[in-house]
Amino acid sequence: MTVVDVIGGGLAGTEAAWQLAQRGIDVRLYEMRPVKMTPAHLTDQLGELICSNSLGSDLPDRAPGVLKAELRRLGSLLLRCADQSSVPAGGALAVDRERFAQLITEAIENHPRITLVREEVKHIPSGPAIVATGPLTAEALAGEIAAMVGEEYLYFYDAIAPMVTADTIDMSIAFRASRYGRGEDEAGDYINCPMTKEEYDRFVEALIGAELIDLRAFEREDPHFFEGCLPVEQIAARGERSLAFGPMRPVGLTDSRTGRRPFAVVQLRQDNLAGTLYNLVGFQTNLRWGEQKRVFRLIPGLENAEFSRYGQMHRNTFLNSPVHLHPTLQAKSREDLIFAGQITGVEGYVGNIGTGLLAGINMAQLIHGQPLWEMPPTTMLGALCYYVTHADPADFQPMKANFGILPPLEAAPKGKRDRQKLYAARASDGLESFLSDIGANLPVSD
Repeated sequence: MTVVDVIGGGLAGTEAAWQLAQRGIDVRLYEMRPVKMTPAHLTDQLGELICSNSLGSDLPDRAPGVLKAELRRLGSLLLRCADQSSVPAGGALAVDRERFAQLITEAIENHPRITLVREEVKHIPSGPAIVATGPLTAEALAGEIAAMVGEEYLYFYDAIAPMVTADTIDMSIAFRASRYGRGEDEAGDYINCPMTKEEYDRFVEALIGAELIDLRAFEREDPHFFEGCLPVEQIAARGERSLAFGPMRPVGLTDSRTGRRPFAVVQLRQDNLAGTLYNLVGFQTNLRWGEQKRVFRLIPGLENAEFSRYGQMHRNTFLNSPVHLHPTLQAKSREDLIFAGQITGVEGYVGNIGTGLLAGINMAQLIHGQPLWEMPPTTMLGALCYYVTHADPADFQPMKANFGILPPLEAAPKGKRDRQKLYAARASDGLESFLSDIGANLPVSD
C-alpha cells in the first residue's frame, strides 16, 4: 500500500494532503510545530496565517477572485474553510484566523486516510513525497534540498523589485533602447524613463524619506543582504549620486526626445513572454506599499503606472523553479517528488493553496498511473505554475496571481475592467474545457 509523505502543515501542505486523501490515498502529514516552533508562528494549528487575515479580492473580475473561483470549482478544502470562517471585508475574502485554522485542523485530524505526525522532518523521504515547507523551512531539511538541487538558493533576505503593467507606462515620455544599442530588439529591449537633475533630486529625496516596512524580530537579528540586490533606498542613502552611478546610470542611452543623455534613467525590463509586465531594474525595495506607489510614480513615465507586484523584502526560501520544476510541480530530478507552496516561488495565500491542490492531484495521478495535470495557461492557476517554471532563471523572483501573467487577449478592449472581465471569462471557459477534455471526476469536497 502506497503512503505519501507530505511535509508541512501550512496552506499548501494541508490542501495537498486533503486532495490525496479524497482520492483514496493514505497520507502522512508532517508538521513540526509544536515540537519545534518557527520564529513567526504562534500556535500549533494547521494552516495558521502569519501576516494578514485577508485572502485578497473575491470579486469575479479580479485576479485573486479568478483564482479562488478555480479552486472552489476544483474542490479546495481550504477555500471551503475560508468561506465558513469569513468576516466582513467588502469585496475581499478575509477570515477569522483562529476559526480558519481550527476548521483546517479538524478536517485533517478527522480524515480517516490522513495521519498527522508532529515531528520535524530532517531528510527528504525516499518514497513519494510532497514538500510544502514554506518560506521558513527548517535548517536540516533546507540543507538537504540545497544539496539535492546543487546550488545555493535558500535562506536569504529576498529584496524583490516592483512590477508594472506595460499599458500603463507613458510612452510619450519613456523610450525604448538598450545601452549602446545592444539587444535583440531593434528598438531596444528596455523601456527607459529619463530624468533631469531636478527630477532625480526630487525622487531621491522622496525615496530616502519614505516609510519602510518593519522587519520581524527574527529578521532584524540577521539582516543578511546580498550586495547584488540591495534595496534601492539603501543604495540612495549611501550618497547623493549613488543611484545615478548605480541602477539609474544613464551611460549608453540617449533620450529620443532631446537627443541627449539623461541625467539619470530608470530602466524597465520585460518580465513575461507576452510583454505585458515590466519590472523596475535594480529597484528591489522594502518601502511600504503605499509609499512605493507614491514615490515610484514620481518617475517620469510612471505617473499613472499600475503595479502588478510591489517590491518587498523578507526572509524567504524558494527553489529556482524554472531550473528544477516542471509545470506539474514535479522535481525534474525525481518524478515522485513534488513541491508546493511558497517554496515553488508562488506568492500569496491563495497561490499557495492552489499549488498545494495541484500537487495533491498530481501525486494521486502519478500513483494511479494516470496522466498528470498541466493546467491551461489561460487559467490563473495554470498561469502561475507556468510562470514560476518558465521565468528567466537568472533573476527569478516570486509571483502572485495577476492578469499580467495570463496570455494576452486576441482582441483586448481599451477599458481595464472590460479586459479583466474577458480574462476571467476565458479562464473559466478554459478550466471547464480542460476538465471536460480529461474527463475529470472531481471528488466530493466534504
